[in-house]
Amino acid sequence: MRNRFRGGDRDALGELYDEHAQVLYRYALRVTGDWAEAEDIVSATFLEAWRGREKLRPDGDGLRPWLLGIATNLMRRNARARRRRESALARVPERGSVPDFADDLVTRLADTEQLRAAHAALARLRRRDREVFTLVVWAGLDYAAAAEALGVPVGTVRSRLSRARTRLRELADAETLATRATRARTVRAGAGRPFAAERGAPAAAPGKPVPVRIPAARSSTQENHG
Repeated sequence: MRNRFRGGDRDALGELYDEHAQVLYRYALRVTGDWAEAEDIVSATFLEAWRGREKLRPDGDGLRPWLLGIATNLMRRNARARRRRESALARVPERGSVPDFADDLVTRLADTEQLRAAHAALARLRRRDREVFTLVVWAGLDYAAAAEALGVPVGTVRSRLSRARTRLRELADAETLATRATRARTVRAGAGRPFAAERGAPAAAPGKPVPVRIPAARSSTQENHG
């Protein structure tokens, strides 16, 4: 496959697409959080791969790390557009807490709201740490393959991944504490409302007694006919 692709065999390009397109799409989708951009990244990745096929080394194992490396570089070049999306996302009210980033849960992120929350949290990581995290956790590369995709030593992949996991846990913990604090304030505010407010009477201002509604005195006519 590798030699056929390097030699310009278009059938090899088709086989390469069939084998890796879905992996590239899921990876790009999770990194960008945008369905349309993920599709564009897949198309652009194979276009770049085809144009640069002669630069591909003749030896090596599978081509997935190479393709994922191309996709990562393309998403780097789209950083300006990604920042605009993140800015727009930051103006959307948060819903719930940041999802747990344990490996077995992250691989099943499909819900749109969860994807947005994950993307917002990942956007707060350093770019290099985020790229390692997405390649290893989301794209399923081992350390050696991720190192090949990014052109860095394996030890660098390990240290960046460890830093990314630690930072994501900190973000999740902070979000949990903030959510609990907000819930506690809401409960206290609800418990402090005067009973009269529930009956339609005006609530008292802070520090003042609750007004009590006193029935009007009965007229003499009413008393005579009571």
